[in-house]
Formats: sequence, C-alpha cells, structure tokens
Amino acid sequence: METGNSGQFNPAINLRFGPQPNASPGGILATPGGSPTIGVAKPESMTSTLLEALSLLGSFDHRLLDIVLLSLRVSLSALAIGTLVGLPIGAWLAVADFRGRGALIVGLNALMGLPSVVVGVLVYLALSRSGPLGAYGLLFSPSAMIVAQTILVVPLIAAVTRQIVEDAWRDYAPELSLIGISRPQAVALLLADCRFSLSVATLAGLGRAMSEVGAVMIVGGNIDGYTRVMTTAIALETSKGDLALSIALGIVLMSIIVGLNVAAHHVRCWAARRYG
Repeated sequence: METGNSGQFNPAINLRFGPQPNASPGGILATPGGSPTIGVAKPESMTSTLLEALSLLGSFDHRLLDIVLLSLRVSLSALAIGTLVGLPIGAWLAVADFRGRGALIVGLNALMGLPSVVVGVLVYLALSRSGPLGAYGLLFSPSAMIVAQTILVVPLIAAVTRQIVEDAWRDYAPELSLIGISRPQAVALLLADCRFSLSVATLAGLGRAMSEVGAVMIVGGNIDGYTRVMTTAIALETSKGDLALSIALGIVLMSIIVGLNVAAHHVRCWAARRYG
C-alpha cells in the first residue's frame, strides 16, 4: 500500500498481487479504477500438455527422434555385448561343479542389484584422464555409456540364464552324461535348446539398460545432441518444466518395452506350439 506526499492513502496507486484472469502477457493489467494489477500466468493444464506431447510424436520432432535413436543405439549395443558375455557365464555356472560355486552364484545374484550410480562412478574413474583407460578419450561419449550399461546388464542376464539352464540341466544331465557329452558341449546344447526361454533374460537386460539414468548421466554427461538419451532427457526436461517432451519420451520408452515383451510372448507361444 502506497501513500502520497501528504501521508494519506492514495487509491490511484493500489497494487494488488495475485493471479488475475485477465492479466496481460507482461503480467500487468489496468483495472477500471485506474490501478495497475500484477497478474501471475496460470500453469498449463494437463490436457494441453498431453496434446502437445502427442503433437511432438505426430510431427516426428527432430529432438525427440535424435534422443530415441541414440537411446536405442546405446541400449541395444550394451544388450548385444551383455548377451554374448552373460549367456555363456550363466550356462557355465548352471552345469559346472566346483568348490565355491555356491558363493559365486550368491555374488552373481547380488550384482543384479548393483546400484547404477556406483557403476557410473567406477566407470568414470576408469575412463577419466587419470584412470587406466583415460588415454582412449571415451569419457562423456556414447561408448562410455555402453560400457556402463553393459556392466549393469551382464549380471542380470547371467543370473537369469543360470536359473533357466540349471532347470534344463537337471532333466538332461543323465542322458547327456550317458552319451559322453562334455560340460562345454552341454553348455552349447542347453543354450540352443533353451533359446526361446532365454528371451526372458535378454528382455530383462534390455529393460535394465533402457531404464538406466544414474550411470549414463555420470559417464555421458547428458550432452544435448551427443549423449542425451531418453531417461536423462526425461529427468532434465521435467526439471526444466518442459513436461510435453518428457511425456512424449515416456510414451516412446514404454511403447518400446511393451512392444518387445509382446513380441517375445508371441515368439514363445509359437515355439511351444511348434516344438512342444
């Protein structure tokens, strides 16, 4: 409340603060009485935000496409490496018989819950200039993100594979031993026989890779147009208030995961009908 030179209240200088329905874009509105009013812009409604997100998807927004393509490239690369490493390790643990096997299995299962930020810090230290791999200059690049995601994916794929192959090994062990199949040969045979069931392991690994935030944020740096993937972009855009892009990326991410699971389910059903 303002007073004039005489110390009396001047009604012509009356500022009212708060949201005003007829506020101008600048936020100041003159009332019929001549007193300016400072207005506060209303937040966008959820409906308009959803419509804007759908518009981004329908128009194939270039920002969204770049982020999605990079996410798929990084996650699928990590999944391919993790599958090549994790499947043999899990199958070997399923058929092997040696002292300390139980402790190794417990350790592998524990690594399934390895915190992603811890992996991110370890990879960061390894790839930094003072680290053992610093000379390769991989830090803050998609390659560093692939390394971090691979480390997270391998224990999960190996643990699920071990359980699936171990169940099959209990059924086939007498026959395979009778015909003289060695353990390494048994690993290859069981992996081929359980290939459709092992789709669960690969899907679990893909889900872990695509949903990763902490590790890729640390080693990738979330650089726009270079290392920004769907999960890090969702976190950043939400904090900035760009909910439309966050929702659009979330829709794409969930659609990919659900679509892959539906495809895997149909493949398993087809294999069960064909091979029994």
